[in-house]
Amino acid sequence: MTDPGLVAWPPAPIRTERLVLRESEARDRSVVVELFASPEVGAYVGGARPRDELESVVPEVPGRRAGFFVVELDGAMIGMITLDPRAAERPGHVRPEGGEAELGYLFLPEAWGRGYAAEACAAALGWFDGARPGESVVLCTRTANGRALRLAAKLGFTEVARFEEFGAEQWFGVRDALTARAG
Repeated sequence: MTDPGLVAWPPAPIRTERLVLRESEARDRSVVVELFASPEVGAYVGGARPRDELESVVPEVPGRRAGFFVVELDGAMIGMITLDPRAAERPGHVRPEGGEAELGYLFLPEAWGRGYAAEACAAALGWFDGARPGESVVLCTRTANGRALRLAAKLGFTEVARFEEFGAEQWFGVRDALTARAG
């Protein structure tokens, strides 16, 4: 996503069979802190961060920006999804100048294994396809994260490259908007 400002934000809440994707609110702050402080969540994203550090740096309304979705189940935040521009200086791109929309997601461990990530990511990608027609989305995850690799395949991402980053082998894939709609 070359410029998230080109997308009207925030969109109306996106409703799936079980979930709501919406803009962040002040009531989500404690869950955002929990996500980044959790050793289980941090296992494949560089480790947990100290809770006291997070309490001092997470803003009152976390993630208030284009491309940041709170994932809610029965009125409570269970995770988050981001669609942010991939930094040009990082390895892994499908365009020489970088800036592709990159899908990211984090869910509380108690929400794992129930299909919420697949349902929420599919909804966010559907929104993105409508907001930015024809644009591809990229995803990067550690090759050791089997769950993330299975979800990437389920969402229509195909491997483009593998490389070392953050001290581990990374899997880099792309989801072509036209191919995703056909599948």
